[in-house]
Amino acid sequence: MGLFRNPAVRRELQQLDPELDFQRMVQLLVGYEFPFDTQRALELALFHTYANPRTSALLVRTGEFERHGQKRYDDTAILISWFMQYGLNTETGLRAITQMNRIHGHYRILNDDFLIVLSTFIFYPINWINRYGWRTLTPAEERAFFLFFREVGQRMNLTNIPQSLEELRTFTDAYEAEHFRYDEVNRRLADATVRIVEGWLPKPLRFGVQPVFAALINDKLREAFGYERPPGWFCGLLEGALWLRKIPLRWITFKPYPTLVENTLHRSYRNGLPAVEALGPTKLLQKQPR
Repeated sequence: MGLFRNPAVRRELQQLDPELDFQRMVQLLVGYEFPFDTQRALELALFHTYANPRTSALLVRTGEFERHGQKRYDDTAILISWFMQYGLNTETGLRAITQMNRIHGHYRILNDDFLIVLSTFIFYPINWINRYGWRTLTPAEERAFFLFFREVGQRMNLTNIPQSLEELRTFTDAYEAEHFRYDEVNRRLADATVRIVEGWLPKPLRFGVQPVFAALINDKLREAFGYERPPGWFCGLLEGALWLRKIPLRWITFKPYPTLVENTLHRSYRNGLPAVEALGPTKLLQKQPR
């Protein structure tokens, strides 16, 4: 644990081969180099999935985000963190993937809908880090993110997974053109997620959460949620603040170093992390074999 960046992390990343070492590279990128940026990017990735009314309708029917939003957020974050931190071939990583598949198995979700969610876990961290991170990713590091989540997709038994970032971008562009549009269920899910984040802040600051999200997402998503773009001065102020934070982050970190599942605050589990198999909607957990 420490405050100052260890240059050995960067050196190791430069020596690794993404084709062989993508799991180790993701572990270093998420735990050491960009923990804050990855977390914020994956929060925005949640929004991306709400732009398709078909996906939003399923999430609204489950009631998890509207009734148990913080727990749903924490459970998702912990499951993903387990296999990103420990790797896909470790006991913990395998259990996390198995539990995620078990939860998804209770719902009828189309392959392409899974693929679009998978794509957000690749593109959002890459795009956020390259824009707001204290340094940009190398092509090898971008490749590592892609290969890691392609492997996740394979372990989720997805089919027709694109074989490169370029192919994945072609798929996402076509999917969004066909499926993304405004619907009231999209807005309900987006507002529910805003309320989760508002709960993290003192009441006087909560008014700014929705405008921040609206400023950080693109026009296509704003249209799908019925959000308006905040005033130019607000967007400029936010952009400037995110750029300013880059300067000290070249040398120091504002989060535990490394950032691990075990030293991250999970508001639903203040007394300790649950077992992997205890993560997920309560009504589904009650149906699991013991």
